[in-house]
Amino acid sequence: MHRAKEFGLSATGISYDLPAVVARSRGVAKQLSGGIGHLMKKNKIAVVMGQATVTAPGKVSVKTDKGVEELLAKHIVLATGARARELPGLEADGDLVWTYRHALQPVRMPKKLLVIGSGAIGIEFASFFNTLGADTTVVEVMDRILPVEDAEIAAFAKKQFVKQGMKILEKAAVKKLDRKPGIGVTAHIEIGGKIETQEFDTVISAVGIVGNVENLGLEALGVKIDRTHVVTDEFCRTGVPGLYAIGDIAGAPWLAHKASHEGVMVAELITGGHPHPIKPNSIAGCTYCHPQIASVGLTEDKAKAAGHQIKVGRFPFIGNGKAIALGESEGMIKTIFDAKTGELLGAHMVGAEVTELIQGYVIGRTLETTEEDLMNTVFPHPTLSEMMHESVLDAYGRALHF
Repeated sequence: MHRAKEFGLSATGISYDLPAVVARSRGVAKQLSGGIGHLMKKNKIAVVMGQATVTAPGKVSVKTDKGVEELLAKHIVLATGARARELPGLEADGDLVWTYRHALQPVRMPKKLLVIGSGAIGIEFASFFNTLGADTTVVEVMDRILPVEDAEIAAFAKKQFVKQGMKILEKAAVKKLDRKPGIGVTAHIEIGGKIETQEFDTVISAVGIVGNVENLGLEALGVKIDRTHVVTDEFCRTGVPGLYAIGDIAGAPWLAHKASHEGVMVAELITGGHPHPIKPNSIAGCTYCHPQIASVGLTEDKAKAAGHQIKVGRFPFIGNGKAIALGESEGMIKTIFDAKTGELLGAHMVGAEVTELIQGYVIGRTLETTEEDLMNTVFPHPTLSEMMHESVLDAYGRALHF
């Protein structure tokens, strides 16, 4: 809206209503969860609301409003999810210090915001509030933001965030927070071995998640738990007969689409099917910031570390007609191939709508595609997807439009 003039449009008095923004987001969430409830009812699934404990293989005890209900089942699936990790001294209070749950329903618009952690959750909220005008600082303990992403993509994203006014402190750590109710927070930040203090009115702690494994009776059953997550095999089996674990409680990658697919896989397994196990390296990661970030497979560094001789292709958004027409010419698509076999080892993107584009490469990896298959595929014009083609061509010195 602020760039309307570029498109020959006129917009004046541009502003926002944060409570209305939040209300709409909660309304969308309610509609979606209500739809799931409808599907449960339609498929005659009995829902028992309460706190559950697995008391023995095939037995679940549920504390409900009406008392304790005992359930028997040949198969039990644990899907209790995860919650925000909280570090000593940085615990959330919902007022001055928030977790992602508080940030989803903010009690106010932050004026000066500190985000601790630059993974997907931290960067998404930093980008959102920065876009609305918050003076935003991100602190990351690692040597770069978005540490699980390809280093080149992370560096590109950082430049865009800084251009948007975000302050990013890498190889830094928040050691202490002095809270002043009704006023703000003094953050003690270690940078280069020295401690400096900065003032903020709001802090978002995004330092990871922990699995909800407590009070489920897992230890007594002999279920293995590693760093708050249930240990499973490739089919989500825990080692206890008839007991499975899916989603965030079963560990990385902590993604909704991974959890959902695991649920389908386990259901098929239980009903006598022979599903394929999930391959973590073929699950796309998506970060909904501006610009968006998406990836699948190995990063360039990990491909080299795994011993691959590689070919790398890149194509910038500035070379794509659709990106220019959208006014979104800042971005890049990067593809990584095994030089000997042509296997698509990884794909990494930053820019407009890359969370939609990445699925093309995910399908390619699932079908075990090679560079030749992708080169001989006709991509529609004008689309952003043409950049995927060009990136593949560039890996082999055959790019046409750059």
